[in-house]
Amino acid sequence: MADDMVKEQIYTIPLREVRKVPAWKRASRAVKEVRGFLVRHMKTEAEQVKLDKTINECLWEKGCEKPPLSIRVRA
Repeated sequence: MADDMVKEQIYTIPLREVRKVPAWKRASRAVKEVRGFLVRHMKTEAEQVKLDKTINECLWEKGCEKPPLSIRVRA
């Protein structure tokens, strides 16, 4: 019965390390960082993590060179 329960949490994902990547790769790298963070903290596989369209829009909002430094995600 405990396996049927879905746990839902709000995570603040730091994306400061993305600033060390070349400017034209930053937003796409941020998407990979968000997915990797959720895989680590939700203890699941990468194929099971689906990012919503709003997360993608938030990461790409200022273009590929200036993603946000952190993002809050409900997972």
